[in-house]
Amino acid sequence: MSKPVRRGRRLPTAVIDSLPRLRALISPARQEIVDTLQALGRASIAELATRLGRPSDGLYYHVRALVKAGLVVAAGQRAAGRRDERIYTTLAPGRSLRLRYRPRHRASAAALRRLVGSMLRTAERDFGAGLARPGVVVEGRRRALWAGRSKGWLSPAELERVNQLLAELGGLLSSGPSRARGQLFALTYVLAPADARPPRRGRKS
Repeated sequence: MSKPVRRGRRLPTAVIDSLPRLRALISPARQEIVDTLQALGRASIAELATRLGRPSDGLYYHVRALVKAGLVVAAGQRAAGRRDERIYTTLAPGRSLRLRYRPRHRASAAALRRLVGSMLRTAERDFGAGLARPGVVVEGRRRALWAGRSKGWLSPAELERVNQLLAELGGLLSSGPSRARGQLFALTYVLAPADARPPRRGRKS
């Protein structure tokens, strides 16, 4: 949910830090709704259902919860056959949504842990679906499926570079659909400091 850079420039951000909003996003379905709305700009529940491969009836409850939390906003109506359908956007269409971490705030930290755990479960499901996708490209420059884990030491300058690269990746994914951008992708990552324990010394005899 953090996409700070787009085409070499920094997008304005909207910070999500209130407990009701963090707790509303713990649900994987709600995370997907917000992410998809950010990617599309605006959409009806029927369009969201098509993009997410879910029945429309199952999304109304989650959309109402997101509207109540202020993460999703009704943005008018439009004709859909013989009836009108409501259109939704996120609280900040065209802007980057960023989670604010408050490690010393116990309730906020607990909500963030659950939220990130939900993100990782969604990533596992996305990977499994990609693995089962006929013809998925898994090698070369057009590789579309990738999972990995790395661990190593970084200098302060290298850490800045890592954050810059992650921001650039988020910026690339902030572009909306077009003829050239016909495939929707999901990217999940976690960067965290790790303890580097010294090796145990052998006992002296």
